Amino acid sequence: MGAVPVGELVLDGRVMPASNATFVGSITTGDGEVRVVYKPIAGERPLWDFPGAVLARREVAAYLVGRAFAGPAFRNPVPHTWLADGPHGPGMLQAWQEPDEAQEAVTLVEAGRVPCGYLHVFDGYDAADRPISLVHEDTAALRRIAVLDVLLNNADRKGGHVLEAVDGHRWAIDHGIAFHAEPKLRTVLWGWTGQLLTDEEREGVARVRDAVAADLGTTLGGLLDDPEVEALLRRSERLLARGVLPGPGGDGPAIPWPPF
Repeated sequence: MGAVPVGELVLDGRVMPASNATFVGSITTGDGEVRVVYKPIAGERPLWDFPGAVLARREVAAYLVGRAFAGPAFRNPVPHTWLADGPHGPGMLQAWQEPDEAQEAVTLVEAGRVPCGYLHVFDGYDAADRPISLVHEDTAALRRIAVLDVLLNNADRKGGHVLEAVDGHRWAIDHGIAFHAEPKLRTVLWGWTGQLLTDEEREGVARVRDAVAADLGTTLGGLLDDPEVEALLRRSERLLARGVLPGPGGDGPAIPWPPF
């Protein structure tokens, strides 16, 4: 999983809008200070369709699957994430990532005015009843998150769950409600629906399939239920067999609201 920072976790404060208890703090090690996000299991509020789920474990599972997906080809979209004890008991720690405020990977624009380099997702109205469009950028870094979300069966990809790095990398965060055995994909990243997987993406999905069939599946078995690990393997095999990015099910896009 990489080197896990060892030291006392000191909290700076709590992220109040978060639906589950979320804190920001730092760990001081011999190499300096490491900023982290801390989500204690005691502060979780799982949704009705994830009964008994330990969200912190799913966050770690997403990191591990993301690491297999990336391999040597590109950076893991999920920041380094691990389980540890903290001031409020055991939970998840994740390396803090500061987004570049000058960039917007997912955004709302005036209806019909899709910026160059962006893809249209859907239309709607803002709080003042003005027509708007949800769009997201058309980049390899963001698209990797869309592919990873299919594998994770992510049920909560909002625009605010994508962090824009200065160097163009895109971080994917908040994977507490993922890995359900039944189809739950809910995302704002529908702009590539129906497009063929690239060679790079296929290779990444194949890495996940092979890893889950081997040692990664055993590791995930300590974080998820067995049917969820089996469903992850089936999703990777199905995505490779079909070779295209799926579209929303039902009568329309399953878009979380608000999209941010």
